[in-house]
Amino acid sequence: MTLEEAYQRCHELTRDHYENFPVARLVPGEIRPYVSAVYAFSRTADDIADEGWGESGSPTPEERVAALDAFEGELEASAAGKPLKPDTEWIFLALADTIKQREVPIQLFRDLLSAFKQDCVKLHYATHEEVLDYCKRSANPIGRLVLILHGLKNEQFFAWSDHICTGLQLANFWQDVGVDIKKDGRIYIPEEDWGRFGVNRGMFDQASAPQALRDCLKFQVERAQSIFEQGRPLGKKLPFPLSLEIKLTWHGGTTILRKIAKQGYDTLSSRPKLHKTDVPALMAKAVFG
Repeated sequence: MTLEEAYQRCHELTRDHYENFPVARLVPGEIRPYVSAVYAFSRTADDIADEGWGESGSPTPEERVAALDAFEGELEASAAGKPLKPDTEWIFLALADTIKQREVPIQLFRDLLSAFKQDCVKLHYATHEEVLDYCKRSANPIGRLVLILHGLKNEQFFAWSDHICTGLQLANFWQDVGVDIKKDGRIYIPEEDWGRFGVNRGMFDQASAPQALRDCLKFQVERAQSIFEQGRPLGKKLPFPLSLEIKLTWHGGTTILRKIAKQGYDTLSSRPKLHKTDVPALMAKAVFG
């Protein structure tokens, strides 16, 4: 397989994948192939960790971790210039070239894989610091990769990006409390906060959140908003159109937090989400501040 063919397959994945994200379409043409390669790596690893979870005959958590170990082995092989497995050769040919051309630290990809593996086996979190450590590996590398692919390697930018990505990951956790508990019993609300608000495990199985759980989630939402605020300056420092994308990301995440608050911090009974009707307001906020 040629390098050109490998990049083309990565681009096709960004265009055709079932999640239908508009990836690699609104970035400068010269870095579009690199964005596609990073997306292909992340999307494939995420599918290994998550696809078919809970369905009859789906891989066990241990089998998923083993598959991710093998996927990481291909990452290391590509970095060392060793032969690659035919079924994923296209991903790692393109990714190895991306890492070389854009001088991307390979550790960012190792961090992502470690988070995917953790998601396969860890369902509860004892402390807020444990949750932040997960975000550091599952979300923050994506923001750093976006900056690096755009040729931006400023440590202050990285710090602001980490706050936005962590805030966005937390917003996703808090909007999906009901989804996660039904899917696999996963709870990201740290257990150290349960006692503070009188929360117990049985509350997560109710059709709507009891007041104690709502109070606890309110605390999580406010903490996430505080983290978002620490990353807000980034959008004002970046070149267009990346600045617009980051501002939209920031406002999208904080809008989710406001929607959680608007429904009384009960994300067991329904999942708040962004709608097409939210887009004009988000765009106005991103453009005019």
